[in-house]
Amino acid sequence: MQLTLEADYAVRIVSVLCMENGRTDARTISEKAFVSLRFALKILRKLVSSGIVDSFKGTQGGYVLHSSPSEINLRQVIEAIEGTYYFSRCLSPDGICSRGMSGVCCYQHAFGEITDLVRDKLEGYTFAALLASQCGKRDGTPENAEAEAQK
Repeated sequence: MQLTLEADYAVRIVSVLCMENGRTDARTISEKAFVSLRFALKILRKLVSSGIVDSFKGTQGGYVLHSSPSEINLRQVIEAIEGTYYFSRCLSPDGICSRGMSGVCCYQHAFGEITDLVRDKLEGYTFAALLASQCGKRDGTPENAEAEAQK
């Protein structure tokens, strides 16, 4: 299992916005994130729609984070692009067990636990913590990075 290219690029785009001061135009974002302008605009629309990013039109327009980097986590960004994360399609609200075992399947239970673990882990990584670690300001744990980011 891998993150889609679109979700990976969304993480890069949010990282760029975390490091920018104020509104940033799409061309600058795409260049700094190493994403084509066309694809960056598609991703930015999804990030705006999900409430992670705000957009402004006109000559002074651009994009800015809606919240601080300490309030935005990997799960939010990935799910803004991919939709709600489920380890298996049988767990999604519209998922159907092809074996007719929904609710009693031992694999469905295990997949549900894995889904919860992955979601929780993704929520544990804020962009403030990730960017602090990139700059060598923390010891590798999300908890300590949050403390460092608040200083």
